[in-house]
Amino acid sequence: MTAQGYIFDIKKYAIHDGPNIRTTVFFKGCPLRCAWCHNPEGLTPGTQQVWKSSVCLGCGQCIEQCPAHALGAEKNGIFRDKKLCTGCGLCVDTCPALAHEAVGRSVDVADVMAEIKKDIPFYDQSGGGVTFSGGDPLFQPEFLLNLLEACKAMDLHCAVDTCLYTQTRLLESIVKLTDLFLIDIKHMDSRIHENVTGKPNGLILDNIRFLASTATDIRFRIPLIDGVNADPENIDNTARFIAGVRAGSRVDLLPYHDMARTKYEKLGMASQEKVTLRRPTDEQLKRCQALVENHGLCTTIGG
Repeated sequence: MTAQGYIFDIKKYAIHDGPNIRTTVFFKGCPLRCAWCHNPEGLTPGTQQVWKSSVCLGCGQCIEQCPAHALGAEKNGIFRDKKLCTGCGLCVDTCPALAHEAVGRSVDVADVMAEIKKDIPFYDQSGGGVTFSGGDPLFQPEFLLNLLEACKAMDLHCAVDTCLYTQTRLLESIVKLTDLFLIDIKHMDSRIHENVTGKPNGLILDNIRFLASTATDIRFRIPLIDGVNADPENIDNTARFIAGVRAGSRVDLLPYHDMARTKYEKLGMASQEKVTLRRPTDEQLKRCQALVENHGLCTTIGG
């Protein structure tokens, strides 16, 4: 178990990332840039260094200690030159006020498994297991494969939460070790899909067809954003596609919320919004639910 990777969190006692009580491991890195992304800390690979102005003492120790000379003082506080920053983390270690923070860390399989093993009693009692999420775990396929092998050696239920924008050949080995795939379908129109995620949807739909041809379980998710994909035509087309590849599937309808805005501010990242994002009304949710169920699919709202 020597493969290493980058994660940004391990969530214990998770109940919305697959069946029953689970441990969710959040990977760094994602091939998409969804306008509504709720985990912007998972978008980029590696470790991100962030600075919190609210607790900074202005002592300048971080500037003095930075070996890459990536930090400087400006009117609003500390400035970080992202082109110079190497992510060494010395600013995090140096700051007496903990104003600097590292988002994401390098771990190996043994590190992650040590945390997972602590939760095995909860899996045994509830029938839960481990979910690999992100970001997107398929962005680090070798690390994911090693973790899946370690989990299956302990007979743990494994779920992979992925956008499926990856080479199909990578799925062929991962699917053998995965009990459940959690898959978002963002939009059925490839042009619109590319506009709001940065990538067309052809590869994703092909990979869904491949997974549907196997015996693995699939739970589909539709993030619902008024003005983007909650219109009747798209919902009907999405439900028809799902019913065509895997009849009777479960579909989680996930209404948009904007709680990630503070995360973008903390990370110093511009919001990914390319369109106006709005939560669907209760009436729209009921209409979407009816449209999906008309295709013989089972729905839940909110996962």
